[in-house]
Amino acid sequence: MKIFVSSRSFGVQCNEAVDIIKEVAEVERSTFGRPLTESDLVKVLSPYDGIIVGVDEITERVVEASDRLKIVAKHGAGVDNIDLDACTRKGVIVTYVPGANAESVADFTFCLMLALARKIVPAHLSTKAGKWDSKKFMGTELYKKAIGIIGMGNIGGRVARRARGFDMRVLCATAHPEKHSEEGKKYGIEFVDLSALLKESDVVTIHCALTPYTEGLISTKELALMKESAFLINTARGPIVDEKAVYQALREKKIAGAAFDVYSVEPPGASCKLFELDNVIVTPHIASYTIDAIRNVDLIQARDIARVLRGELPEFVANPEVLKTFTR
Repeated sequence: MKIFVSSRSFGVQCNEAVDIIKEVAEVERSTFGRPLTESDLVKVLSPYDGIIVGVDEITERVVEASDRLKIVAKHGAGVDNIDLDACTRKGVIVTYVPGANAESVADFTFCLMLALARKIVPAHLSTKAGKWDSKKFMGTELYKKAIGIIGMGNIGGRVARRARGFDMRVLCATAHPEKHSEEGKKYGIEFVDLSALLKESDVVTIHCALTPYTEGLISTKELALMKESAFLINTARGPIVDEKAVYQALREKKIAGAAFDVYSVEPPGASCKLFELDNVIVTPHIASYTIDAIRNVDLIQARDIARVLRGELPEFVANPEVLKTFTR
């Protein structure tokens, strides 16, 4: 059997994960050096029994193009780039790794939050340019400010815990607050609707999944509800935020700043309008990129791939309906 690795980070920090798969299959790595498109995958996937993907496009056409495919393994938690229904119809198991990189993303969220609040990036660039403009970089504290968390999954919950360390007021908008009542009591989380969250928060940070409901969730109308002193952070999925609307809000000083680790199109290209602004921090989708997180994701994923190829049940399945037809 053969596994194709299109994820650019799988196995880079953890040879042990590659060795686990090699016990049951040959491992071949993509030479494209970029996420693969539908057309790319249709051409290359047919000889393989499985694929490890990052943000590559696993569409119905891709799934139907291979009669050998048994498993699509997402190197991460979000499976919005994978057609789960098509995989289920074809009998292809989709595995993923929920929560293994949550601590890293929560840390990174606070990195961005602090960098925005204290103007660290422009101060850094100015100082390296030989200037000493201390007064130009007057910041604001996070202490006892209000943080609005959109989504209370593995990452959102960890951001809430960190926020309590800053004595922040924690607001959360989530589709099912009743599922998080114990966590809410423990960390003093106030569950509110999205409008209230946007109006009352000094920092709004997004940690929900990309779904038809959340696509374009933050646009002109929502940005108009935010404080002029507020910051917006997106480390979830790019299409949740209308980037053009954020660009206008930032230009017109309707919000104070924003930080993006994800974009509607990745990579966004040098012509991205957000790059023109001084009150924006941009990073190349690296929130989960720590040695610790990548190692955890690699090992969990490799073990599930090996299980599937041996005819055993995997631990983390994104399309559990497929298991009804799973034969050992």
